[in-house]
Amino acid sequence: MKTVNKLVFLLALSAFAVSCHNKENPNYQYMPNMYQSVGYETYSESNAFRNGKEGQLPPDGTIKRGYVPYEYPNTTEGYNAAKANLKSPLDSTAVDMDKAGQLFNIYCAICHGEKGDGKGNLSKREKFLGVPSYKDRVITEGSVFHVETFGLNAMGSYANQLDTHERWMVAAYVMKLKSEL
Repeated sequence: MKTVNKLVFLLALSAFAVSCHNKENPNYQYMPNMYQSVGYETYSESNAFRNGKEGQLPPDGTIKRGYVPYEYPNTTEGYNAAKANLKSPLDSTAVDMDKAGQLFNIYCAICHGEKGDGKGNLSKREKFLGVPSYKDRVITEGSVFHVETFGLNAMGSYANQLDTHERWMVAAYVMKLKSEL
């Protein structure tokens, strides 16, 4: 008797579950755009923006948060102007020489050497030849900052690795190393 009751219950449950499905009239979808999204072509005109053509642009004269404008161009004239005129905005108390030394050892010492003598690990292994010693160069904090920002000759830019404050700290550390050689 118990098995008959169980069998009848299962048949009734399966009939109830199957009877709710109608292939001709599918169920209502809540938020159908979640399932069938509208495809947009990249860089095409869209009515999603005010002018219908492009995204919203920032107001004229604004700069992004955290960005510090650098007015010297990436040219020889820009390098010479930075060398002659550019001064560090950091005072001596704002430069943490321990942190600057760590940054120098991470990013610069592999080529320039820990003492700034041009005898870094890559120079010793002759991977890069002609890395100058700071003692032999006529450099200023402004020229070091400019080279860190844009790069020069075989040295690439470090503007993506170091922010403006860190580049000024490394420039101060380079000048400290130059005075010790």
